[in-house]
Amino acid sequence: MKTPTRNRQRLLMILAGTAVLLLVLDSLVLSPLTKAWQTRSAEIARLKKAVAEGRSVIARADRTQSLWKEMQTQALPYEPAKAEQDVITAFDRWGRSAGIELGSIKPQWKRGTTSRYSLLECRVDATGPLPAMTRFLYEVEKSPLPLRVDSIELTARDDQGYKLSLGLLVSGLRLTALEARK
Repeated sequence: MKTPTRNRQRLLMILAGTAVLLLVLDSLVLSPLTKAWQTRSAEIARLKKAVAEGRSVIARADRTQSLWKEMQTQALPYEPAKAEQDVITAFDRWGRSAGIELGSIKPQWKRGTTSRYSLLECRVDATGPLPAMTRFLYEVEKSPLPLRVDSIELTARDDQGYKLSLGLLVSGLRLTALEARK
């Protein structure tokens, strides 16, 4: 009778040892390997996405370069006086075509945040009826000049609101740094 009990104890000891060994193996080997596998899988997916985006950028390179060249040709001229004259002439033309009275156009040069560009900031004051104002703003927006409307102020000049006053702040881009003053 001692033999079956002994075999049974030995079997239980082997099973208990195997269970402990499997737990240790799981906690020391399998779990870290699984976690590393998942981390690497996520990294591979991220890298595949980055490669796909890079290939897309390369495929669009010619189009991007042509757009950049077009933007450079449409920027304000290199000469500050010529750039100011172009913008003032354009505002005068838009004002006449829209039928508004331009009160003043005040250009002022600003340095860009980097040394690669400068901005021509223009404050335009005008008066006229609402349809003429909307036409003027439409002309400014559809212009090929590199202008951005920064702010618009509309106020009524009479009790009925037929005559409006417009305060417009516009920035123009010049792809040259502002020269240092001497």
